[in-house]
Amino acid sequence: MQVLKFGGTSVGSAKAIDQVCQILQKNKPAGRYAIVVSALGGTTDKLIRCGQLAGEGQEQYKSVLQEIENRHLDTIRELFPITAQSSMISQLKKKLNTLENLCDGIFQVGELSARSLDKIMSYGELISCVIVAEKLKQLGFSATCKDSRELIVTDNNYGHAAVNFQATNHHITEYFAQHPADYVVLPGFVAAAPNGDTTTLGRGGSDYTAAIIAAALHADCLDIWTDVSGMMTADPRLVSQALPIAHISYEEAMELSHFGAKVIYPPTIQPVMDKRIPIWIKNTFAPEDYGTLIQDTEERSFPVTGISGIQHISLLTLEGSGMVGIPGFSKRLFEALLQERINVIFITQSSSEHSITVGIHEADMLKAKTAVDSEFAQEIHEKRIEPLQVEKDLCIVAVVGDKMKNHHGTSGKLFGTLGRNGVNVRAIAQGSTEKNISAVINKPDLKKALNLIHEAFFEAPLKQVNLFVAGVGNVGSKLLEQLQQQQHYLQEELGLQIRVAGMANSKNALFSEYGIGLNDWKNQLAQGDAMDLPTFVDRIKSMNLRNSVFVDNTASGEVAAVYHEFLQHGISVVTCNKIACSSDYAYYKKLKDLARKYNASFLFETNVGAGLPVINTLNDLVRSGDRVQSIEAVLSGSLNFVFNHFVNGNSFRSVVKAAQDEGYTEPDPRIDLSGKDVMRKILILARESGAAIEMNDITNHSFLPDACLDAPSVADFYETLDEHADHFQQLYHEAANAGKRLKFVARYADGQASVGLQCVAPDHPFYKLEGKDNIVLYTTNRYQEQPLIVKGAGAGADVTASGIFADIIRSARL
Repeated sequence: MQVLKFGGTSVGSAKAIDQVCQILQKNKPAGRYAIVVSALGGTTDKLIRCGQLAGEGQEQYKSVLQEIENRHLDTIRELFPITAQSSMISQLKKKLNTLENLCDGIFQVGELSARSLDKIMSYGELISCVIVAEKLKQLGFSATCKDSRELIVTDNNYGHAAVNFQATNHHITEYFAQHPADYVVLPGFVAAAPNGDTTTLGRGGSDYTAAIIAAALHADCLDIWTDVSGMMTADPRLVSQALPIAHISYEEAMELSHFGAKVIYPPTIQPVMDKRIPIWIKNTFAPEDYGTLIQDTEERSFPVTGISGIQHISLLTLEGSGMVGIPGFSKRLFEALLQERINVIFITQSSSEHSITVGIHEADMLKAKTAVDSEFAQEIHEKRIEPLQVEKDLCIVAVVGDKMKNHHGTSGKLFGTLGRNGVNVRAIAQGSTEKNISAVINKPDLKKALNLIHEAFFEAPLKQVNLFVAGVGNVGSKLLEQLQQQQHYLQEELGLQIRVAGMANSKNALFSEYGIGLNDWKNQLAQGDAMDLPTFVDRIKSMNLRNSVFVDNTASGEVAAVYHEFLQHGISVVTCNKIACSSDYAYYKKLKDLARKYNASFLFETNVGAGLPVINTLNDLVRSGDRVQSIEAVLSGSLNFVFNHFVNGNSFRSVVKAAQDEGYTEPDPRIDLSGKDVMRKILILARESGAAIEMNDITNHSFLPDACLDAPSVADFYETLDEHADHFQQLYHEAANAGKRLKFVARYADGQASVGLQCVAPDHPFYKLEGKDNIVLYTTNRYQEQPLIVKGAGAGADVTASGIFADIIRSARL
């Protein structure tokens, strides 16, 4: 005997029913079949709506009944030849007339009881059973239809009846022994109480019906035919990288189904597991796919089989010092919930016995609060315990695997992964069998958490990183170019899949949860939404993607002012924008503290020296216990370019203009020439070495005349350079006559910092610094006699982008 169950989508249309018949024809071995069918997809929901409307005294139930009738009539007309339709339509009309009379009675009374609702809901399966059986007969199968209510006996707990297995097994074995039909078609989901009243086995109960029959008949196999190709490592609607599970144990399947895997109804597994009957989950619409085979599994090398989640959870916490050492509190709590028929999904209790926390469905929250507070009214009045605490908008994620108990570090890997991405865990439960680790988290974090866990346990070594890029000008466009060029290398060599999930310039913003194609990003961005910074920030936070990194390629103070919003949501920040780290020390310190608190990276290597490892080198020294005595540096590639090209015969104006044209200066060159940019850089280095100093603590020995600094426009500024040409020539000749070169130098020592133009002698490391190069000399306790030197190109879009790229990789691998 083989038992097959076909779900609502499998019999949801005439075409689908034809597909079911083809499956039965193609797989027609010797032996007999019990075929359990659900109602046509969506019918049960409409039947429930009918009952509710009738119970509310609303005549719209009649139109819903008409929709149900039309749906079934259309199916019959498509499925059967005209000569066979009249008999089928007659049977359909008869059942629907009875249903209509039932709804009319409910409408007249104005009340829908659980008993009446079960009766109404049964009609979907009762009708589909007749249709499928008749279709099989038309195709020449030896088929008959049998009402499951005559076989399965339950109690009168309407809506979720409990099965009397002794009576049920007797009825099933007796019937199949006496009736020789090769194909017996039965309605799923429905049963009957001892007095003959119709009961139901709970939504999804058609699977359970099939399992009950399979267990009673000691079937060779139970096939569950549905619209997916078996169980997956996660819900593919939430985790696009979910993988099919070919083999799984009974216990693992029970855990996953209990925690939200919708492929199979949780009670289904127990009856067949007791008899060790395999369950094969197959796809009606892709019958060649292997599916999932549930049975006693072989040894596996990997610990986790799948992950799942339950949404709409509330946590109830009973706590108080009066609970400690006093027996009976747990018993009374669960009895209060039992009296209200509230199912407990999750339990955890503190070892001090000071509190006990349970998880329930959110729909039962108010009912539970009332019942528990009533049960403990005396203790609450005496202040021995607190009123029941209720938290909502939560969900549960569960990691399931038979072999987790044999693998050390599974829990650490799970919670470490969540913690590093800012997913707060509200409660934890793990059974003594170690087959399930469950965590309660905030509902908005469910998708992110499932993807993180799936990536950690199933997709290693590939890690997905989601970038949000602000600023796609010179540096930003070079960064995107480098990202596109290195995609293959990152995946193959570093195990990183870096996607740009959002980008913006001053005019437009563009988002894509699945990644923006970097071949045509300019056209896509041009067609994006209007850029609004608060909206851009909110959208990044609401997308809540795993391993998110915000990349700031701008020089905007407004953008720098929102870094904290990202960090406190666990979103890393990588920036070449110096404003945040050179602003008030309090804000700089806040950003560093937030990064530590929320396990996010705050990286700004390109704030000083573009792509040079200036800050990382300093960080390594400090973290390893070294102490900085002084820092001396040429930190402006722009100024170094200017003074390296300011030689005899060149005007200062022409050199500055050439630097601007090459892209080495800001659009307003005064930002570079004034020394303010260098002040920011030495300030950042001083702070990274441990000094709590502010910008106004730095002395700036400016070489620009006040008239140049105060010019009303860039054009006017260039005019003032001509007007003060003698001043600049004098600076040059003083240095040249002494055999020295002009360098704009930043210094920090003993808590004091300064910047200014200096004449550097030939024996100084700065003397031969060419082009736009930067150089930094670190004199420390370990590097006293010979300073540690970092030297190289300190300006340019390419090298700056490469430094940002390196920080992105660093943030992904922390």
